[in-house]
Formats: sequence, C-alpha cells, structure tokens
Amino acid sequence: MGQRQGLMAGSTVLVTGGSGGIGRATALGLAGIGADLAICGRDRESTRAAAVELRAAAAGGRVEVFVADLSDQAQVRRLADQVLQRLPRIDALVNNVGGYWDTRHVTADGLERTFALNHLAPFLLTNLLLDRLTHSAPARVVTVSSNAHAQGRIDFDDLQGERSYSGARAYSQSKLANVLFTYELARRLQGSAVTANALHPGLTRTGFGAEDPGGVQRRLVPLLRPFMQAPAHGAATSIHLASAPELAQVTGRYFANRKPKRSAKASHDQAAAARLWRISADLVGLTVAAQPPLGHHEGNDP
Repeated sequence: MGQRQGLMAGSTVLVTGGSGGIGRATALGLAGIGADLAICGRDRESTRAAAVELRAAAAGGRVEVFVADLSDQAQVRRLADQVLQRLPRIDALVNNVGGYWDTRHVTADGLERTFALNHLAPFLLTNLLLDRLTHSAPARVVTVSSNAHAQGRIDFDDLQGERSYSGARAYSQSKLANVLFTYELARRLQGSAVTANALHPGLTRTGFGAEDPGGVQRRLVPLLRPFMQAPAHGAATSIHLASAPELAQVTGRYFANRKPKRSAKASHDQAAAARLWRISADLVGLTVAAQPPLGHHEGNDP
C-alpha cells in the first residue's frame, strides 16, 4: 500500500449505493486518487460488475464488495458487522444510497421505504461504524442529500406517510432528514476529529426513481435528460468532501458544486434535529448513539 500514489493513498472509503449511478462514479473517482474502496450494493451482479471496473481503475488498490438491501435494518446491521470484520480502518463513509417511490412501499421492518432507505439506513450504519471511524480519525462522514430538502418538512405526526402519502413529499422529507442528521451528528462529534457534511449532487443522469416513477418524472425526465449531468459530475462534490485536504476540519456544513451553501431554514432547527435523532434511534433499536460532549450544544454553519 505504501507504493500507491494519490491524494487518498493509504485511505479506505466505504460508499453505499456504490454499484451504479453517482455512487459508482464516486467510488471510481476516489479509486483514481489512490483510495482503497469498499462498495455496497443491493444487487450482487451489478455490485460485482462495479468492482471489476473499480479494480481496473484502482491500479492495485484494494476493493471490497458488500451486498445488502439497506432498507432492511437486519441487513444494515449485517453489513456493519462484515465491514468491521474486513476493514481495519474507515477514513471516510459516503452515505450515498437513496431512492424515490411514487407509491407507498413498506419495508421488512414495517416502515415506509423512502424514510427507511434514505434516512434511517445512513443513520443506523453511521452509528454502528462510529467507533471504527473515531479510531481511524481524522475521518469523514459524507451524506448525499438534495436541494429537494428545501421543500421538505419533518411530519412528526406522520413520519411513515400512513395517513397521507406523496412520493415527492416523502423524498423531500427524507432529504431534509439527511441534513438535520448531518448537523446533529457534527454537533455530537465535536472534538472527535470525525467530520460530518451533507451535499446536493445536482441533477444527474441515473436510473434514480425508475422502479416506481411518478407521472411528473415519466413526463419530465425524458425532456430534462439532455440537460442532466453525467454521474461523474454528480459525484464531484461527494469526492471533494471525502478527500479535499482543506476540508479536514470543516464539519456541519452543506455543499453544492463543491462549495459550501446555506441550507434551508428548517435544516437549522436544533430542536427538530434532536427530536428526529431520538425517534430515529428508537425506530432502529439503537441503544447507544453518538452523544454530545457535556455542556456543548452550540449552533453550526454560519
């Protein structure tokens, strides 16, 4: 490993949703600058195919492959166990996996799929890997959100969309949850040398939402496709947050186009963030979660 070259030489990065789209492009970009990669995908064949491409790009770097459906909490826990067994260090965790469903789907845990995959999966996985990240510090947690968070509202009375469901509303809520989670995590990890940042990847050509698209998606995506960026461009901010030396101590921020950006007002509601953390910990059966340093609960992101 000492002979590897590049900005990330000697570093290990875990990318969820790494078998396709932005996740695959993120892994490829990081491999190209020397990182050892671990990718997780839901489909065994496409994840293995991504690993073949990664190994070619990695020029001798290690590529570990994990298969899990992260909407299922048992599989998130199994993934965390396998990661802890196989990765002696984690320098960056890129919470990239996500999805959009126009109709309401329920997971194996009885939860609404958008909330389960987009928010609870990164919440649980990050907490399960936190000790390893802390022992590997300086380390980074990068969570892919979206500008859709600005339209989001955390409906604490109907988090699972049982009373009323809209694909767009569920998605926006989950992306706001990503930013609230990131800011709360940054507060709880202050002084640990583990940073937490979120990002908007931009409108990107991927298969996102293709399993269960809404009418607007079916009509709009073909029209917008010529103007969408390639996955490599969509991955640029994730790669930047995972690797840029100047961001080593930057935490609790939201980025777009590789630059810090002010996130929506709702994302700065610390009471909502703390409440969401408590509810999320309960929903995933997490008894030990990152705790804030005593006496510290200041704001972030000027």
